[in-house]
Amino acid sequence: MGVYQGHLQGWRHLEKVKYEARLEDGTVVSKSDGVEFTVRDGVFCPAISKAVKTMKKNEKAHLTVMPQYGFGVKGRPTSGEEASVPPNATLHIDLQVVSWRTVTELGNDKKVLKKILKEGEGYDRPNDCAIVRVKLIGKLEDGTLFVKKGHDGEEPFEFKTDEDQVIEGLDKAVLSMKKGEVALVIIPPHHAFGTNETNQDLAMVPPNSSVYYEMELVSFDKEKDSWDLKNIAEKIEAAAKKKEEGNVWFKVGKYARASKRYEKALSFIEYDSSFSEEEKQLSKPLKISCKLNNAACKLRLNDYKEAKELCTEVLESDSTNVKALYRRAQAHMHLVDLDLAEADIKKALEIDPDNRDVKMGYRRLKEKVKEYKRRDAKLYGNMISKLSKLEDTEDNDQMSQALNKKHGLLWPLTEMLRRFFTTDGSKGSTLWLVLRLLIPMGPKAFWALFSHPDRGRPTLHGWWAPVAQRYKGRWGAGARGTRFTAQPFPPPTS
Repeated sequence: MGVYQGHLQGWRHLEKVKYEARLEDGTVVSKSDGVEFTVRDGVFCPAISKAVKTMKKNEKAHLTVMPQYGFGVKGRPTSGEEASVPPNATLHIDLQVVSWRTVTELGNDKKVLKKILKEGEGYDRPNDCAIVRVKLIGKLEDGTLFVKKGHDGEEPFEFKTDEDQVIEGLDKAVLSMKKGEVALVIIPPHHAFGTNETNQDLAMVPPNSSVYYEMELVSFDKEKDSWDLKNIAEKIEAAAKKKEEGNVWFKVGKYARASKRYEKALSFIEYDSSFSEEEKQLSKPLKISCKLNNAACKLRLNDYKEAKELCTEVLESDSTNVKALYRRAQAHMHLVDLDLAEADIKKALEIDPDNRDVKMGYRRLKEKVKEYKRRDAKLYGNMISKLSKLEDTEDNDQMSQALNKKHGLLWPLTEMLRRFFTTDGSKGSTLWLVLRLLIPMGPKAFWALFSHPDRGRPTLHGWWAPVAQRYKGRWGAGARGTRFTAQPFPPPTS
């Protein structure tokens, strides 16, 4: 039978099946009257997972399973009550799909699993900082009950989402639920109680425990968004409140959560076309502060491009903002745009020459520039040394044939370029063409890289001089091949 291999990005199907697997002589090697498994993880052999993707509920099928979809050349030894499967054995499997459910993978690492037991109402779901009311039962893997809330006449358990009021996995799960939905949530240790032994209402949760919650979302009140507030004064007040919440999370090192608060604050005041001039003046410093604070979060979260963009937005409205210049310089440093980093730091120092953070940042930048110069000098020095050795080899034809065989098309191209050069360098420098082939940068970038700070044209008297001297020593006047001199390179045309 043909097998359709579906793509289940972000989803897993939990199947319950009955099956009986036999060898060609009729020997039963495995049997189940109802086993539950995820399609990705499979059960018994790979063929079952592949087959159920094409089947409907209660459908029955007979599978003839070739060895590559069974147990291959190794077979399978006896396991418990199940018989062994010989190497290269063809299997016959009678299969029935009893039921299936969709399991949602939650979180950035997709490790929190949610299986819907009862569908909820409508389409709306809680957002960050919503007030939710739930019924829940929490158990350990062995079935030990450790918490029960909202049952037996109790009021539903109420908490605010994305505020560390419950474990992370539970927080993520409730944000994906609809009103009235009932779900089983499986949470691994690093999204639950971690490595610590934790005392809960009804039992102790041991370290490194996965936990299982059956949870019903009874009701929820979403936090208001910008469009829910009609009064501009309310929007400015809401933005200021969210900014302060972000500051609290930033101080305790929760940068992702702080970033979300700053972004929410900006959403209230970002679009100010309906604001009066007075309201614009009130919101402008708040807007700048939120963007700068969010840029600080992005730097700590290693999102350097976003940090750079936020600082640029600030500088478009306040070109002398020292914090924006400094934080953008930090982003440029991490993105290895060292010239741009230096320009921003120098401008910040012109505005505030006594700023201690900026001066320390400038020292770090200088050290980084030195480090990259040393690294580049070593890289290009080694490359030039290898080129020089090739040029000095006497038997070029014999060598060409050997390298031809070894390196395929690369060596004939290199040899063709080498022979193209004239002895006086009039058709271009060996270095220029080789680097243009080997380094993926445009002529203008190359021009800027080797520019002499005083003359503005590429020469061998810039920071690359140590490598140039080494190359010149090997390729001086009278040497066979291109004559290497300290003259400027031809300017780029594009």
